Amino acid sequence: MKIKENAANIVSVVRIFVAYGAIALLYVKTTWAYILAFLLTAIAFSMDGLDGYLARKLNQSSKWGSVLDILGDRIVEVSYWTVFAVMGWISIFFPLVCVARAFTTDGIRSVALSKGYTAFGETTMQSSKIGKFICASRFMRISYAVAKVAAFMLLIVVYTPGIEIWEGTPALHTITMILAWLAIIFCVVRAIPVVAESGKLFEDNQ
Repeated sequence: MKIKENAANIVSVVRIFVAYGAIALLYVKTTWAYILAFLLTAIAFSMDGLDGYLARKLNQSSKWGSVLDILGDRIVEVSYWTVFAVMGWISIFFPLVCVARAFTTDGIRSVALSKGYTAFGETTMQSSKIGKFICASRFMRISYAVAKVAAFMLLIVVYTPGIEIWEGTPALHTITMILAWLAIIFCVVRAIPVVAESGKLFEDNQ
């Protein structure tokens, strides 16, 4: 495999392992481990934007790349929500909603892919303007990403051993949970158009 010709896809895969490295460090329970986990989390989510940039810059956009990008998003997002819930930092509700949404939308998008559609871009399965805005617009995608990344990174900050920010700044807890709820609301809202417009995909099979 030629690295230069697959740079975007390689970044999509590598960021999964970067995120896993960050998650593993959360179990070390030391200040420096959490600081490194915080930095690796920032890098992992920065790479989410980098793979798209490389795909456009190097003309490597493809259906496989689109699928790999979404696959990486799901693995990273579900992993963080699940670990945070296991650690007791958030309710189990968060990963359950995230997983249910992922199975629903990705199941529908797999059918769409078989019919030549993609989740984003010029061949997106979304046909309505509002559907394209909610699912594929840069504004919605960036807003969702910012809320999610901010929530994840703040959760790591407030639980960093040796830095008792949680107890000293209760407002930070409130802000963190607001961002977490905002992220999960974005998660659900962005799935609605996918489900609402999925009927056309099955018309030929009726």
